[in-house]
Amino acid sequence: MKKKLDPKVSFIAQSAAIAAIYVVLTLVFAPISFGPIQFRVAEALTILPLFTPAAIPGLFIGCLLANLLGGAIVLDVIFGSIATLIGAVFGYLLRKNRWLVPLPAILSNAIIVPLVLMYGYGVPIPLYLQMIYVAVGEVLGCYVLGELLASALKPIYNRLFAGSQQEDTVEDKTKG
Repeated sequence: MKKKLDPKVSFIAQSAAIAAIYVVLTLVFAPISFGPIQFRVAEALTILPLFTPAAIPGLFIGCLLANLLGGAIVLDVIFGSIATLIGAVFGYLLRKNRWLVPLPAILSNAIIVPLVLMYGYGVPIPLYLQMIYVAVGEVLGCYVLGELLASALKPIYNRLFAGSQQEDTVEDKTKG
């Protein structure tokens, strides 16, 4: 007989795993994860609110730790992490339409991160250009890599949770 995992334990474990993967991906790819022109591979994980609410704290804590361990200034640790939290919360709220899930992360990072770069780091690039640079990196991470990740996870997710108390499958979420 299969023993069922406590939902609270499962939530914490999922959040911790997501945070750890975010940190590792950010630090392994550190040369391209930070700076005025950045491509953070870990942003692919912003698709995860499609699958689980545990992605919200996981992404937030992962970003916070990655920024802290990556040598970011306090302003970046705080506001960069808040940008990720905003993206994760609104991504989860938009989970009924798979294609909208990454959009809040792209928008929140494209607005907040350039302000941190300009006022925290003194990057001399005009703000509108910084917003474009960050947005392009986010689109590549969130939509291109994120959709590859979602496509890979969809069959696993549906097999694991088919017939459980999940409200619907990921396939149902792509119809919107």
